[in-house]
Amino acid sequence: MDESGIKRKEMNDKTPIHILLGLLFVVILFHVAVLFKAVPNEIVWGGRLQDDSEMLVFEALSILINMFLGLVLLMKADYIKIKWKEKTINIILWIFLILFVLNTFGNLFANSNFEKFFAVLTFAFAILIWKILKQKKFNGRNKISNLEKNQDNLPV
Repeated sequence: MDESGIKRKEMNDKTPIHILLGLLFVVILFHVAVLFKAVPNEIVWGGRLQDDSEMLVFEALSILINMFLGLVLLMKADYIKIKWKEKTINIILWIFLILFVLNTFGNLFANSNFEKFFAVLTFAFAILIWKILKQKKFNGRNKISNLEKNQDNLPV
């Protein structure tokens, strides 16, 4: 396997993270749109929000949680230098996986079709996080060094 093959493999390993980061960006934009009332708050949170102050708290919390997930994904992909232990990152991702699975069921039984649509999105989040957690070693540098070690033993 040549150097370009190794890079392609590393990119494929990060594809679920790239997709999740893109989806998170769109979700955060959606929550910002709710904050600025471009999206009516009657169609979010099951239509249970009583007033603008509740909407502000719920939407701000949603944005912070989504940004936190984005930070964890950036750490997992080694895109930022500050990084928690791999075990800590994986535990956080397991928690998010469980939350997204539960949220998927909640959205399936929602009253509005708009919220039922979000079951697809939360299910996609759960699948992508599952794919990330299934990977044995995510760090591309480990894969490159292992491949380079094994190249010497391959028949010519």
